[in-house]
Amino acid sequence: MLYKVDGIVIRTIDYGEGNKIIVIYTKEMGKVSVMARGAKKLKSRLSSVTQLFTYAQYTYYKTGKMGTLNDVETLKSFHELNLDIFKSTYASYLVELVDRMLEEQEGSAYIFEQLVASLEFIQDDKDPQIITHIFELKMLELAGYYPVLTECISCGSDLNNSTFISASLGGTLCNKCSSKEQYVKKINARALKLLQVFQQMDIRRLGKINISDPIKNEIKMIMREFMDAHVNINFKSRYVLDQILNYHQK
Repeated sequence: MLYKVDGIVIRTIDYGEGNKIIVIYTKEMGKVSVMARGAKKLKSRLSSVTQLFTYAQYTYYKTGKMGTLNDVETLKSFHELNLDIFKSTYASYLVELVDRMLEEQEGSAYIFEQLVASLEFIQDDKDPQIITHIFELKMLELAGYYPVLTECISCGSDLNNSTFISASLGGTLCNKCSSKEQYVKKINARALKLLQVFQQMDIRRLGKINISDPIKNEIKMIMREFMDAHVNINFKSRYVLDQILNYHQK
């Protein structure tokens, strides 16, 4: 059967001397794997259109578990992402989130649109860290882990200006309940407000971002704890990103 889908290359695997297997996150069918024959050869018409982050319309023929790529019409190459190590690594983390948190043919048209917008904004020099945290929240929700950030996760009462949070419990706590729990920390009120906004935000509507470094660092710490507590995947690109950031901060 012949399929035609809009998708983004989220992983590439060399196969044999001249072929590639590309994992595409599609709007219509979720995550699919396709054999691109000859794509490793420099003169192949498939060489450039099977690169990581490429957004295109892919036509492939499928009879068994894996399809064979027939034709590609590029919609956006995102070539500029690969020219900047920071942008490339943040973008790599986003596509790895999709690749490793979703099963084959599992997907969401909404997450697809969020991913496209995220890559566009990172390429256009919007703050990649903030974009990443918003996208992490979308992926947490898709995976069934929706952090409770507007009420007490323990008793359900209003926070009443309380700024306590527990990643292991999955959200915020009122003053009374926070005193009963062991793994609780205080969070800056500004950081909590931003997390509440990010959780409801459609990335496609993201405007100008101007957040101080201390607040960004606190949001990063909280999001890292949420991801580690509820997803528990050793993301290779996140490790690389940490190494790059640590090196440039020295």
